[in-house]
Amino acid sequence: MSIAGLAFSLLRGLDPERAHRAAVWALRQGLGPWQVRADDPILATQLWGLEFPNPIGLAAGFDKDAEAYRGALRMGFGFVETGTVTPRPQPGNDRPRLFRLPEDGAVINRYGFNSKGIAAAAERLASRGAGIVGANIGRNKDSVDALSDYAAAACRLAPVSDYLVINVSSPNTPGLRALQDRTQLQQLVSMVRVAATEGCSGEPRPLLVKIAPDLTPDDKRDIAAVATESHVDGLIISNTTIERPATLKSEYRTEAGGLSGAPLFEPSTALLGEMYQLTGGRIPLIGAGGVADGAGAYAKIRAGASLVQIYTALALRGPDLLPRIKRDLVTMLRGDGFGSVSQAVGADHR
Repeated sequence: MSIAGLAFSLLRGLDPERAHRAAVWALRQGLGPWQVRADDPILATQLWGLEFPNPIGLAAGFDKDAEAYRGALRMGFGFVETGTVTPRPQPGNDRPRLFRLPEDGAVINRYGFNSKGIAAAAERLASRGAGIVGANIGRNKDSVDALSDYAAAACRLAPVSDYLVINVSSPNTPGLRALQDRTQLQQLVSMVRVAATEGCSGEPRPLLVKIAPDLTPDDKRDIAAVATESHVDGLIISNTTIERPATLKSEYRTEAGGLSGAPLFEPSTALLGEMYQLTGGRIPLIGAGGVADGAGAYAKIRAGASLVQIYTALALRGPDLLPRIKRDLVTMLRGDGFGSVSQAVGADHR
């Protein structure tokens, strides 16, 4: 067992939230399993004018306050998404709020956007150096003007990040998912775009929207229309689900919050394919939800994802997961005759 694997085994003995904080602290201190060789060139991809060394990113939720992104990049992630961060600091929901479901390869969380606020995140990101880092932004729970919250966060974080993500899909902030409504989403995207550029005198940043997996057919069509008409730069598909499959076995299966991990893979991948078709493949998509191996990452790419994010499987299986995913992805791409990740994007629809 590697040193990183041994450390992970020790973390598994801790309460889930304490283990999460310990992992963030370790990466922030420069402790961790570092990538020792460059990625295979077949994994390199270009998107939004950015050069990704590989398509596997660390999803938002791990590095909530932009404390550990440097360490995550050194592990070998192609990009890291920080947040979700809110304009003002807030503690989030009461503990316990994070539950492992190991029998199901899943996690339930109801963190509730616990955040130290945009000022702290912006300060840490201001001197970030090399590597692609995104900023996922949300609203404060007690906010009376959600749109202004997003605009304020975008204004502060756009100059210090490579892309922005509007999170309107967490199930743990009351009323948040209502912002996926067509009219509200149009207003939100427009307001955030203005705030991130004209309002802050900053360079334009790619603007993405992270959506829920629990959508009606009308919701899907409306989001696709807004994304196309408002020139959204990308969609992240998807956030955690409020559904509870009957197949769940863990004692924590009925806990409130968002379910992530293996049970989310099939519905989120199906939604990814639908949104690829609804947008005509014109809008870059990031596939998230239940990826636990190279085959899962490859399935997301073939369904329409230009990039893929992981988190839950990493928490359950340990840091050795990342190099395995990349190695297996290389084998699968070459096995199907692709010379790059971009050639495989949406292959299932051709």
